[in-house]
Amino acid sequence: MSRWRALLLVVTLLVGAGAEGWAHLQWPEDEVRAIRAHGPWPPPAPVDPSNRVSGDPAAIALGERLFNDARLSGAGTMSCASCHQAERNWSDGRARARGRAGLDRRTPSLWNVGQGHWFGWDGAADSLWAQSLRPIIDPLEMAGSTGHVAALLRGDPTLGCFYRRAFGTAPGSDDEALLVDAAKALAAFQETLVSPRTAFDDFRDALVAGDLAAAARYPAAAQRGLKIFMGAGNCNACHFGPRFTNGEFGDVGIPFFVRPGEVDSGRLGGLAKLMASPFNRLGPYSDDKSGASALRTRHVQRLHANFGEFRVPGLRQLGDTGPYMHNGHLATLQDVVRHYSKVSPDRLHSDGVPLVRPLGLSADDQADLVAFLRSLAADPPPRPPPLTECGAG
Repeated sequence: MSRWRALLLVVTLLVGAGAEGWAHLQWPEDEVRAIRAHGPWPPPAPVDPSNRVSGDPAAIALGERLFNDARLSGAGTMSCASCHQAERNWSDGRARARGRAGLDRRTPSLWNVGQGHWFGWDGAADSLWAQSLRPIIDPLEMAGSTGHVAALLRGDPTLGCFYRRAFGTAPGSDDEALLVDAAKALAAFQETLVSPRTAFDDFRDALVAGDLAAAARYPAAAQRGLKIFMGAGNCNACHFGPRFTNGEFGDVGIPFFVRPGEVDSGRLGGLAKLMASPFNRLGPYSDDKSGASALRTRHVQRLHANFGEFRVPGLRQLGDTGPYMHNGHLATLQDVVRHYSKVSPDRLHSDGVPLVRPLGLSADDQADLVAFLRSLAADPPPRPPPLTECGAG
């Protein structure tokens, strides 16, 4: 950024001062640098080296078909789309996911899920394909089985045709390998679920480019909320980068008691499941034979400080994905901001490094922060209809 342009940003956003509703906040150069780090959007398409069909159009087509196919479940009544609904921002709007009485967690949104490196609220999967197969065979969720999925791929001519296009061969005799292939196709489809550009993105790009008139069109309340987000709130300590998340885990003072005498240990339990899984990146089903993409898995440590930690979610499309937190504990964005304003340090796990402190925000500051968070959402464009014929496209 040129010295002249930075000076203009530091002094004020003066262009268009006569236009009603335009905002004219000061944005020093260090704040502009911090805002720059939250873009650009959209990001490059993800490519997972552990999944040989990541990004492949034929696998995406198969994955979308499987995502909407209730026959993957044991009873033939539940598909992935039953809980991850496109019209609900790829979630279900429920405080607790259906069928997960043993954990009492809510269904996370799938927006931008392909950009992550740990999956699930507790990070029990280190790839999107491993995460995708878990609910299919979980008796508390879809209650399918390895053999059931393999028989479906072999027995349905249309699915078999989509499979051959994606993997270059007919479904084979190895049931577990077919389950993994189905999950890899599901992952390829989910990688395409990228949230739309938002008012924040237009502001960010304009500010970085020095287009003061365009930047000033971003609502004043959202600008004030952004300053709190980066300043007094220190929210971007965990919610940073284009997705507004570090992709890691933290204890933010939400109760981890499920019911009397039962707790959800979060990341601590997730790491135990990860290392015991035959489907992690260290196992035989990873297509990354170099092992480079398994470095996080190989070196992650399971510490007691992980007790009660849950994945830091991305904030894009946040406005319409409530209720919030891993267990649906908070109903609205206003409740979330109020929680962080008044969180009790006594609720934080004593062994962990505190990530949050009570912010003591005024009612006006809380409203501004909510306005900023809502500016990270936009109406997505309609998706093209899925392929119904194997020969189509």
